[in-house]
Amino acid sequence: MDVSEAQREVRTVYMGGFMGQLVSGMLWLGSAAAATYATPRTAILLLIVGGFFIFPLTTLGLRLLGRPWKLGAANPFSGLGMQVAFVLPLCLPVVAAVGIHHLDWFYPAFMVVLGAHYLPFIFLYGMPMFGGLSFVLVGSGIALAHRVGGSFAGPAWITGGLLLVFAVLGLVLVRREQASRAGVQSQ
Repeated sequence: MDVSEAQREVRTVYMGGFMGQLVSGMLWLGSAAAATYATPRTAILLLIVGGFFIFPLTTLGLRLLGRPWKLGAANPFSGLGMQVAFVLPLCLPVVAAVGIHHLDWFYPAFMVVLGAHYLPFIFLYGMPMFGGLSFVLVGSGIALAHRVGGSFAGPAWITGGLLLVFAVLGLVLVRREQASRAGVQSQ
């Protein structure tokens, strides 16, 4: 299996990142709601603990849709996907330190780390779209950390919305690719 075939399988199985970003976006929105209507502690715990369930919930969502839920044994990117997934939890001590120092920087710092986490997805999926998501998350995180005033929950609402927008974008791009391939194969 060459690189382009492996990337195509990743795009196809994971629907251009749709299901994972849908789960992540909903988690961020849940954390934003907790930050708005409960306490920052509840919101932070929800995001961190819930984050450990993103991949299992993504897999469950794919299975419920009757779709393949894992890469084939011949795909060399299974290990890369796992390595990329562990980048985020390994960066949580930095996010925690920032949040302890300045609570309003918790979500912006998390946005920066999340954006950096998405950079390898460009290669993993073969989709430049993830560069855009990375840039928007990192840039927004930096900008929101420098804002004066604003709500603690605001950056979480923004991140949840961005993740949902890019989830749909990834799905649309993969469906277009599949339709194009089907059209070429039928000729």
